[in-house]
Amino acid sequence: MSVAFGASARDEKKAPAASKKPALHVDNSPIGDGRSGVVLSYADVVEPVQKAVVSIYSSKKVKERVQTNPLFRQLFPGLPDQERESTQEGLGSGVIVSADGYILTNNHVVEGADELKVSLSDDREFVAKIIGTDPKTDVAVIRIEAEKLPVVTLADSDKLRVGDVVFAVGNPLGVGQTVTMGIVSAKGRSVGILGDVGGYEDFIQTDAAINMGNSGGALVDARGRLVGVNSAIISPSRGSVGIGFAIPVNLAASIMNSLIETGTVARGYLGVSTENVTPDVAEQLGLAKDTRGVVISDIIPGSAAEKAGLKRTDVILAVNDHAVSALEELRLLIAQMTPGTVARIKVVRDGKEQVIKVTLDLAADKPDELFAGVTVKPLSVDDRRRLGVDPRVNGLLITAIAEDSPFRSQLAPNVVIMEINRTQVTDLASAKEALLIQPSRALLAIYVRGQVRFIVVTK
Repeated sequence: MSVAFGASARDEKKAPAASKKPALHVDNSPIGDGRSGVVLSYADVVEPVQKAVVSIYSSKKVKERVQTNPLFRQLFPGLPDQERESTQEGLGSGVIVSADGYILTNNHVVEGADELKVSLSDDREFVAKIIGTDPKTDVAVIRIEAEKLPVVTLADSDKLRVGDVVFAVGNPLGVGQTVTMGIVSAKGRSVGILGDVGGYEDFIQTDAAINMGNSGGALVDARGRLVGVNSAIISPSRGSVGIGFAIPVNLAASIMNSLIETGTVARGYLGVSTENVTPDVAEQLGLAKDTRGVVISDIIPGSAAEKAGLKRTDVILAVNDHAVSALEELRLLIAQMTPGTVARIKVVRDGKEQVIKVTLDLAADKPDELFAGVTVKPLSVDDRRRLGVDPRVNGLLITAIAEDSPFRSQLAPNVVIMEINRTQVTDLASAKEALLIQPSRALLAIYVRGQVRFIVVTK
């Protein structure tokens, strides 16, 4: 199985952000009443959308080291390797959302690009500039200077239902603009596509055919309104097998507005570690076995959660009347609120429900990073069961290692860090405190493949 995105490149590049939100066309009404008649053609619905969907061509100059011929090395021992410059090209799609040229697309479509060209359905071409990118949601905003631009109308993606008819519009495999049809297969999907950047996933899943090059294109409903931005597929062959994912337009639009107004994305932060409430956990806490929610396993000292009086073993049932059934859902809900927002957290404590008001902090850019490029989290009951970790083992689970991390050769995802400098660690705060014992080096006791090993890492 592989996860395929529509374009490549790595380094983030941002242009100065504008200060004014674009004027968007928004239609919040539901798609229908469920009693629609037989439809013989969607041509009138699709045609206006096609005009607002663009092709994005990216280019990036890269340098490659070319090894010197061994014979020349013998003759000239000091001869250095040569560098060769080449150009990488990428293809993706985008959606014009405002008459003043703002375009929604994917971060991975434009990431690291030295130049972006946008091609419209009427054959006009423009050079685009990057307004801002957000790797954690795979959203990017670019802009072109043009007149008489077609724009798409935005729907309320929260009102989508599984079974709603949708169309994917983009430029797959460079064959030209293409429209495919399917339904909403699922909502709220979190499949680990953005796991390496600690991302926020709330994907719309669809069986409308999405292929390489569709990334950043439009997912629209049967009334031609934008409901999502196509992002990725899961496939054993890197081709469409009917498992495609799109970023809900409500999330994409909120990220876009933040990038345009401030150049960054400010996310709320609660400051808790949580586990999903399983029937076993519910029984231990004296709750009904069918209780859905997340239980607080740890609270970061000085965090918004501690200041508001949240406690370990509190079970979070809802945030602002939105039911919470999984830790990923809680994380996404909190992150979508701006810092300083007062969130109403409904919890069960000692068998009684109560609502606690929490003023959210600002989420750090890399709040779960222990070493450079190494993200961790407390080992949970679900993790222990999934990985088959010995019940006696406790510590921090490594969730991801960045490709450029200097610790990539010594550590790996799914390794449990039990001790640092002979001190047991169970949360990020205690781990960072233990690192201070040795300023430059750290002795780690790690659990990997059923065995405990000691390694020394240089910070």
